[in-house]
Amino acid sequence: MALSPRVPELGALELLLAVARLGSVGRAAAELGVSQPTASARIKGMERQIGVPLLDRSPRGSRPTEAGRLVVEWARHVVEAAQSLDAGIDALRERRDARLVVVASLTVAEYLMPGWLLALHESSPGTAVTLRTANSADVAGHVLAGDADLGFVEGPSTPAGLAGAVVAADRLVVVVAPDHPWARRRARLTGEELAATALVLREPGSGTREVLEMALAPFGGAARPRLELASSTALKAAAMTGAGPVCLSELAVVEELATRRLVAVPLAEELDLRRPLRAVWPAGQRPGGPARELLTLTRRTAGPLRPHRSGAVHRKVSKS
Repeated sequence: MALSPRVPELGALELLLAVARLGSVGRAAAELGVSQPTASARIKGMERQIGVPLLDRSPRGSRPTEAGRLVVEWARHVVEAAQSLDAGIDALRERRDARLVVVASLTVAEYLMPGWLLALHESSPGTAVTLRTANSADVAGHVLAGDADLGFVEGPSTPAGLAGAVVAADRLVVVVAPDHPWARRRARLTGEELAATALVLREPGSGTREVLEMALAPFGGAARPRLELASSTALKAAAMTGAGPVCLSELAVVEELATRRLVAVPLAEELDLRRPLRAVWPAGQRPGGPARELLTLTRRTAGPLRPHRSGAVHRKVSKS
């Protein structure tokens, strides 16, 4: 139901209450930050709108008429209700702004997100974060559907419909168990050899699978995988039990390579398995609140991969 045209606007009611409390249009105008002529014109406009005089004016000031006292009392309830509504809206906004829903690819969620979220907690301890994991294709779908404030994907490009920023770099490696024949080879594995080998791989839709298939496209494409598994943990377990060569993120096998539970196979330079890791959000928008803060933190704490003299790869991390 629409309000009656005789109901004044909220600002005019606040002015009337201030005049009744202070006894002067001039003092009320100063308190509300408007000029006295503006305040006087607003009171007169309200009197015309309601149809009765609201103030008795004299050289000593202004005080409500009998009708004005009734309007003042009714106006007080309206203004108090509006203030309660405003406070409630602020509380809702604060609760919304203190929540962050992130959906990330498995590599990012398992190996990078813990450090980023720890930094976010230190800078904004009141932020409640929900982290969900999915492969890169599903991350894009969740962000486009509005199910998450920010997404993180692996792959050579930003998914359609999304904007993004590269926040880190990664590289895929091929690893095998120590007793696998490739563990002892000195010659670098060529693109043709890798393309012809049935590997243990992530499922279609993962960023890892996408990068590998693009790298092997010039060599006839990847062979049909021996196994398809849905996590880095499962891939590592398969490699260590001798299921065959596995291709996965270097971030996932740092400990296994250091302890020789897995061995990295040297690859020919023709095989470019580098990939960017991106934060993504709907195109045409910019992350705000905790999402913007997390995005800033990722850029401060993550750096590019750089080769070490030994051939191993280390991550250069910038200090904030």
